[in-house]
Amino acid sequence: MSALPAAAQTADASTAWFDWSRIYFLFVLVVLCGAVLAFIVLARRGMPMKVRQIAGLASVEDAVGRATEMGRPCLFVPGILDMNDIQTIAAVTILERVGKTVAEYDARIEVPTSKALVMLAAREALQSAYASAGRPENFSADDVYYVTEEQFAYVGHLQGVMARERPAACFYFGGFFAESLILAETGNGIGAIQIAGTAQPQQLPFFVAACDYTLIGEEFFAASAYLSGEPDQLGTLKGQDVGKLIVAAGIVIGAVAATLAELTGSDALRGFVTFLTERVMS
Repeated sequence: MSALPAAAQTADASTAWFDWSRIYFLFVLVVLCGAVLAFIVLARRGMPMKVRQIAGLASVEDAVGRATEMGRPCLFVPGILDMNDIQTIAAVTILERVGKTVAEYDARIEVPTSKALVMLAAREALQSAYASAGRPENFSADDVYYVTEEQFAYVGHLQGVMARERPAACFYFGGFFAESLILAETGNGIGAIQIAGTAQPQQLPFFVAACDYTLIGEEFFAASAYLSGEPDQLGTLKGQDVGKLIVAAGIVIGAVAATLAELTGSDALRGFVTFLTERVMS
């Protein structure tokens, strides 16, 4: 049997299962996954998991209580993206917690949606919230409804709802675009308490300017763990903090190494910095 051509041998060598030059990725993966699993186990065993207080979520009860006292409804807007977006999933999770508070206070919440699947998911979450609060008979499927997928037609409907019903508490959670400032300004004009959360960096300044409380970036995604207090979610949140510490340590080590390499002219330090920039960061 004839030997394989050199090109074939090279191609075969390039399909090796492991790239040993990147073994450090395996180490980081093991540390991160191990940290998440370890914190989940500890949380399940009753170890307290402290989570920094998120002002916007801590004020949900006050906002719903104010709406109850004034005899006005709450308005929850789950963004304009579909259920395949993680922001919408987070919004529906928050809706369940807000809905439970609404049910406990015997208030009313209205959830207009721009996607049919979001309507179904929100309706199920709200129904579950009312059942958890012990008041399943107060749930009305008509409070969660589909409007339209047209962006500004949907926003126009929301403005009409605000003007007619004057909700005392408005919640904006999910993916928002040009409509963010329109909604926030309208809610501000009717004197509603407004709590917003999104992972869209371009829209955060508008919510910050016009809303009472704004969940910025990661706070939005940590909301479900913060509100539910479930051990698995809290453990996962704590485990992810280990990854942040690793990244922060890498930044500090890299900055110090680069500075010392320039000051001392050490070839070893320069090689280490090159390894960090060209291999680890690539």
